[in-house]
Amino acid sequence: MNFSKAFGTFQPSNLPRKPGNLMSEHLPVYEIHARNTSADSENKIHDDTVAASFGFSGGLVPGVTIFGYMTVPIVARFPEWLERGSMQIRFTQPFYEGDPVLVRAEATVSGPQVSISLTAHRSDGTVCATASAIIDTGSGGSGRPRTSDYQTRPLPLPEARLAAAAKTLIPGTPLGRLVGRLDLKANQEGLLKQIGERLPVYFGEAAVAHPIVLLGMANHILMHNVALGPWIHAASDLTNFCVARDGEEITVRGFIADRFERRGHEFVVLDLILTAGDRLVQRVLHTAIYKIRLA
Repeated sequence: MNFSKAFGTFQPSNLPRKPGNLMSEHLPVYEIHARNTSADSENKIHDDTVAASFGFSGGLVPGVTIFGYMTVPIVARFPEWLERGSMQIRFTQPFYEGDPVLVRAEATVSGPQVSISLTAHRSDGTVCATASAIIDTGSGGSGRPRTSDYQTRPLPLPEARLAAAAKTLIPGTPLGRLVGRLDLKANQEGLLKQIGERLPVYFGEAAVAHPIVLLGMANHILMHNVALGPWIHAASDLTNFCVARDGEEITVRGFIADRFERRGHEFVVLDLILTAGDRLVQRVLHTAIYKIRLA
């Protein structure tokens, strides 16, 4: 789908000007109650009892779900973000089942780009996630990765997955590819209801894949390649190149880009691309805490 044709080209003339001839707009605050969409996941950090053993108040609402909430004000105002936008998101505090989530966003126009700063916080003001997004409003776009830089290997058998340890999570190690066919009618509509998503672009015959469907595949390739215990989605840096549609086969492939320790937590970073046939859909640097510091 070409959103410039479907919704019209973005015109920044209606935005109020900031000092320095920039233009800005506070987007409507998005409010929703958090849902733990992975309570039954094999990742037991979403389980109340296991999460409590690490010092949390309950099972963590998935980072991918919080990311989905934070895309709402962007896509509502700038739907073209889905095919030529990017986002860097970092999760700093957990949300729990039923927590009020308030997403605040401010858009600033500078030349051919719209930059958006976002926060997601609880009703007491605690900021739990921060993000910055960019939409290219011109004909250009972000630098495209070379697909030839990403090896294609089969997924390992469950018993052959990499151990979640520093000696095996070596930067440069290629991952087994993940392949999945999008069934938006059977799978996405239930997910949209679960997360309270109402934007029309995700419904009907012309529906496109919701951002959490695509970013969720980054979680899945990690779990299919590494034998994990409880783990935490810490951050993602993603760039969209086009939308994905019902029935398309999405291939995810990539490699371990980095591994490091910080404040007793052990992190791994994946460099991934998602493709639909010959089309590049998304690139994402996906960061996870694969070994959580004990409370």
